[in-house]
Amino acid sequence: MNIILLLLVSSFLNISMEAQIVSGTVTDENNTPLPGVNVVIEGSKTATQTNFEGKYSIEAEEGDRLVFSYLGYKTAKIKLGKNKVVNVSLKPDTSALEESIIVSGVNNSQLRIRGMSSLPPQRESYNRIEENTFKSVNTSPLSTFSIDVDKAAYSNLRRMINNGQKIPKDAVKIEEMVNYFDYDYAEPVDEHPFAIHTKVAETPWNHETRLVKIALQGKTVALNDVPASNLVFLLDVSGSMNSPNKLPLLKSAFKLLTSQLREEDKVAIVVYAGAAGVVLPATKGSDKKAIFEAIDKLNAGGSTAGGEGIELAYKIAQENFIKNGNNRVILATDGDFNVGASSDRAMEDLIKKQRDTGIFLTALGFGMGNYQDSKLETLAQKGNGNHAYIDSMQEAKRVLGTEFGGSIYTIAKDVKIQVEFNPAKVQAYRLIGYENRLLNDEDFNDDKKDAGELGSGHTVTALYEIIPAGVHSNYLKDIDDLKYSKRSSKSSSEELLTVKFRYQKPEGSKSILISKPLEATVEPMDADFKFASAVALFGMQLRESEFTNKAPQSLVISLANAGRGQDREGYRAEFIRLVKTLSSGSHSSNDLTEMD
Repeated sequence: MNIILLLLVSSFLNISMEAQIVSGTVTDENNTPLPGVNVVIEGSKTATQTNFEGKYSIEAEEGDRLVFSYLGYKTAKIKLGKNKVVNVSLKPDTSALEESIIVSGVNNSQLRIRGMSSLPPQRESYNRIEENTFKSVNTSPLSTFSIDVDKAAYSNLRRMINNGQKIPKDAVKIEEMVNYFDYDYAEPVDEHPFAIHTKVAETPWNHETRLVKIALQGKTVALNDVPASNLVFLLDVSGSMNSPNKLPLLKSAFKLLTSQLREEDKVAIVVYAGAAGVVLPATKGSDKKAIFEAIDKLNAGGSTAGGEGIELAYKIAQENFIKNGNNRVILATDGDFNVGASSDRAMEDLIKKQRDTGIFLTALGFGMGNYQDSKLETLAQKGNGNHAYIDSMQEAKRVLGTEFGGSIYTIAKDVKIQVEFNPAKVQAYRLIGYENRLLNDEDFNDDKKDAGELGSGHTVTALYEIIPAGVHSNYLKDIDDLKYSKRSSKSSSEELLTVKFRYQKPEGSKSILISKPLEATVEPMDADFKFASAVALFGMQLRESEFTNKAPQSLVISLANAGRGQDREGYRAEFIRLVKTLSSGSHSSNDLTEMD
């Protein structure tokens, strides 16, 4: 009897000490939810982050101490009792910008905090960006570029700001920042896969110039209407992926993707470390147990045979090719290729060979410290693909959950934009961002010239700052009169510009042309235009652009607040919070970015 009693008591004690799910909401001093707050069980590696509604959940035991940390706020420590709901309100603390920051799964000594220079340099790499300047319409009336639906730069910058790191200028890709956000553009109603929206307004940071918005809204294809998918997961399991914000996050992200697959879809998994190999042959999307088990077994170790992995992944994709289907390789890595074809040029040559196979590419970046953005950008641009950076499970849910269709299904490829400016209305123009997407004017009519892909439901926004005819500007430099050619500036047209688009169908090789003029009538900015201009100005400030006209960060916040709109998922509110974080913690522009 005594033995039975002891067993029952012991069992009761064990049950009482078992881990339970603790959840709650983290807010700021104004009771506004805080997304991206790090929640860690003190003394352990168990951690999570709040979502865009400020909510979190974590498995913990009674007596554990939860640590809540967020840049610019005092760290809160809560000892758990019997309550399963723990709500926390964080208080501002500007001094925290000079202190250590607790980050989920990261060794604090590896972080670069604003105002501190004693930490080791990062090994991250970014393609060099030379900012676009104003061009004279008389000598360069055409502006040609490829669309860009990549959003990696914004989530990468968000990670840096939340971690208190300095921001390399070349990591600031303004077009990817602007295009990270959703805009309320109408979808197409004709035979084309995207609708075109244009508008001109006064530039918020310079009353002497005008801001032109050119936007595309891709048609949203319901997931059930997407053709059968042949997917190959190409997963980096090298030693560099052996940290909590890399392989473990990767596993969770790809389980999320797998959960949305249908019976007609199929998935193969290729991994690479010191060598490449197939860990799961093509498997029906309905056999989720087999796919989950293959993902669960992944472990990190060894060098990085990225080139070999890419070749094998495309080989498997070709062997299982679905005619008129959705064939795609999904690469997930920190981009640290160091065995085989490792240089950007070698990777570019390798991926170009695969471009005409009808197999598209999605490149997903993970981790920090040695994140090789330049390689992933090269792969995405040259491989008929797109590129995203996943800094948290919330971002994984966005890229592979909410935007799953757009991430894996292309509705138009090789989409190019060419703008012709009317010299009677425009003296000069400057394309904001897209520096790594510029094309030669003659490339516009060349169907063999590669350009960007547009996915289901994707939006693309491009902004031009223009100097109207007759306006004196310090940004314009004199050039000699042309001797052999004289461009007439006389025109009775009220058109400011004409924008032309070329695109190919996903399975096609001949482009389709669309043309649309824009009248010179200046209109008030709507909410979306205000918000896009706020993001663009913030990017210009981070790059220490000469074209900000010394606009303060308060203007960014004012524009973003005016353009916040309904903001159902909280992304715009998060942007405002990030800008305020830098505004409150930086005393000069040099604190924001690393000098070249």
